Amino acid sequence: MSDKRLSFKEMCTRFDVTPRTLRYYEYIELLQPERDGRARWYGPRECARMTLILRGRKFGFALEEIRQWLLIYEKEGTEAQMRQWIELADRQLAELAEQRAQIEDAMAELRKLRDETEASLG
Repeated sequence: MSDKRLSFKEMCTRFDVTPRTLRYYEYIELLQPERDGRARWYGPRECARMTLILRGRKFGFALEEIRQWLLIYEKEGTEAQMRQWIELADRQLAELAEQRAQIEDAMAELRKLRDETEASLG
């Protein structure tokens, strides 16, 4: 990644997020851009953090979990962060598997009801 800094608008475009989302991530201290007057500038660190934030959201992690995980890197380093990531990933995988099972059960029940209804129409 280059050392080029991105403006607020460029950051929104690059990561396909709304200005409101970007401002919120700053508000909850997930991102801390450099400020020059009212302008905000995002360097490689903030771009890397944004990539991790969006990846975490894709996998279903809460923003607070992501924030805490990012803090581990700053306080304890890479190895501690990676160990925590494994724990978080294992927990999230179990939760997603449970959600998938619930969805499959709901779909099976809905199919059965639909088929019974169709059969009753004759």
